[in-house]
Amino acid sequence: MHASAFAGQGRAWDAREIATLLESDLVFAVQERSAFALGRVIAGEAELLTLATHPDFQRQGLARACLARYEAEARARDADMSFLEVAQDNKAALGLYLSEGYEQTAVRAGYYRRAGAAPMDAVIMRKTVIGKVA
Repeated sequence: MHASAFAGQGRAWDAREIATLLESDLVFAVQERSAFALGRVIAGEAELLTLATHPDFQRQGLARACLARYEAEARARDADMSFLEVAQDNKAALGLYLSEGYEQTAVRAGYYRRAGAAPMDAVIMRKTVIGKVA
């Protein structure tokens, strides 16, 4: 699913890479029927590692639902802040994150490498989340 979701946008992660991430107690996955997100929480900060929806199911709210589940799990793990990075030309993802309260904090110039194309900047975004109530 990750390869399909990121076709033409650079190198997708393979199953081995995702499995290796999930071996860590700090990393978690959430999913909807044809979408998933991977996140990690360290010292009160959550990072959205990836959010992918199969192309046949895009524009149906699955990514938004996964993002909400990611944030809920991050809060359950006592995160106060969520961070992510997204390719500057990924307008759909940028629109989603902005509509869900993320704000741009920085840009990493030329971060994403793509075969046959110029490197693409990464937009770094953050959102304050409320940690788990004791």
